[in-house]
Amino acid sequence: MKNYLFLLAAILFEVIGTSFLKKTDQFTKPIPTIIFILSLTTSFYFLSHALKGIPIGIAYAIWSAFGIILISLVGYFVYKQNLDFPAIIGIIFIIIGVIIINLFSKSSVH
Repeated sequence: MKNYLFLLAAILFEVIGTSFLKKTDQFTKPIPTIIFILSLTTSFYFLSHALKGIPIGIAYAIWSAFGIILISLVGYFVYKQNLDFPAIIGIIFIIIGVIIINLFSKSSVH
């Protein structure tokens, strides 16, 4: 369970960093750039701990799914970016894939 908490922390810091990436204005604004770098560094630190007990492919699938969902929400609420129907369906398929992996794959460690 501890490994999944590390993965959750990694995902949250990755989403924070990615959220600030747009605000860096191609790394020309120092404060958003520093927040981006620190967030991504912290994210990978937590990910490295998560990988002690979660196979890398499984961790990356979970990371990707939750990262896509959360950053899509940030895009919608913060940057006023809408997703069209095909994008929403694609995200739903990603979520379904992660659920299948976690419920049925013997590769997943719980």
